[in-house]
Amino acid sequence: MKNKIAAIILGAGKGTRMNSNKPKVLMPVCGKPMINHIIDTLKTVPVDEIVTVISAEGQDVAAAVAPYKTCVQAQQLGTGHAVNCAKEALKGFDGTILVVFGDTPLIKAETFRRAAAKIEEGFAVAVLGFKPADAGRYGRLVMKGTELDRIVEYKDASEEERAITFCNSGVMAFDGRYLFDILARIGNRNAAGEFYLTDAVEVAHQMGLKCSALEGDPEEVASANTLEELAQLEVFYKKAC
Repeated sequence: MKNKIAAIILGAGKGTRMNSNKPKVLMPVCGKPMINHIIDTLKTVPVDEIVTVISAEGQDVAAAVAPYKTCVQAQQLGTGHAVNCAKEALKGFDGTILVVFGDTPLIKAETFRRAAAKIEEGFAVAVLGFKPADAGRYGRLVMKGTELDRIVEYKDASEEERAITFCNSGVMAFDGRYLFDILARIGNRNAAGEFYLTDAVEVAHQMGLKCSALEGDPEEVASANTLEELAQLEVFYKKAC
């Protein structure tokens, strides 16, 4: 990799749906907190900076990721807002910035490198997609050749768009020269009043920038919001070892 690489890990989620008072990213997969699996992988990429976005009550997460930086998302106002909380921590960083969800512990270093390579090819935004057996209610990645035209949420998708099997994992890579300018232009005029990171693709196009996507393995990009999904991650992890 020619560019320096930083990673922003979104780690402010609660473990409510796992019936736990423990922050979600500290739930274990094969004996190790999910977020520590991610950090161990990022170190082998290698990355130059790691910043974890934590909640106001995220002291346990901060301890788990030490000595790496943390920043606080005082209010949960969406994924775009969460990433923007890392702006000060990455001030002046103009390399590639990976955005990783703290409950996706199985993504491989090579996949992160492939995402970073897309930025080096001249794309401002690159989205990690996958093709699940059942695309269900995942957001769809609408491609035009090698370029990503848009991300369409299932509820907003036409029948033609719902037939697309290339889905959004949520993991993204950005050219650090543009990331925070893009985030500043994302609005929250939606039912939830939140700032969605997926809107970064549309904003980047408005700025005259190019976007792309790459494909990952469905098991590699799996995440966990419930105890059942956490157990499934353990199965996938053991299979990959």
